[in-house]
Amino acid sequence: MTEDEKRRAGVLFFPGDPELKEIKRRTHNLNLDYNATYEDEVEKRAAILAEILGDLGEGSFFQGPITFHYGKHTHIGKRFFGNFNLTVQDDADVYIGDDCNFGPNVTIVTPLHPMVAAERTRLRTADGTERRLCWARPVRIGNQCWFGAGVTVCPGVTVGDGCVIGAGSVVTRDIPANSFAAGVPCRVIRPITEADSMKYRPDILADNTGKPLEVVTADCERDNFMSAEEAKEYGLIDKVIYTR
Repeated sequence: MTEDEKRRAGVLFFPGDPELKEIKRRTHNLNLDYNATYEDEVEKRAAILAEILGDLGEGSFFQGPITFHYGKHTHIGKRFFGNFNLTVQDDADVYIGDDCNFGPNVTIVTPLHPMVAAERTRLRTADGTERRLCWARPVRIGNQCWFGAGVTVCPGVTVGDGCVIGAGSVVTRDIPANSFAAGVPCRVIRPITEADSMKYRPDILADNTGKPLEVVTADCERDNFMSAEEAKEYGLIDKVIYTR
């Protein structure tokens, strides 16, 4: 097996392999190219991201600076938003779904190293050579997830659709869909339910719509029917899709 085949198989591999080092060197340089752009250089930024990433959906935005390790092992869905200082150490594949929002300083890591100090320094390969070896586990993040500032996602973790991960959390285990989770280590605090809807926060909706608080409060009453267009105006939905 080549070192890249070992990496993909999730077994010990040598990250200093010349082929792998060349991929990383190229990506690290492209990171610097992106980070040297201005925010309004949209086409230039898009061209650089296309060279870095394995997949990127339409409507995505990276504030920058960004740091990808390989880049080509990262697959991101549509309408992704990444705030300042996004770091993805994608020795293994990283999958991020549609409509995800990441706060500043989010880090995703996939490589793992031996716990025993001497083994971190050198392990013997099949041909008898002693090298620093590691292995990696994929990370999967579902659709419509929001990660607060400073979240770290550890190797092998899956985060389900619709999750909110609190700021500063270190995610070491899987998080089920539609969960609010936080902490070090991150744990599920509670499920996200209909009770979390913005319609129960008329004070915030009033600021967003410019309507008086009493009007918004009445409009958001449980028994009040709101049309799709009204819901869009309030910011409860992004758009209205009409079908015949």
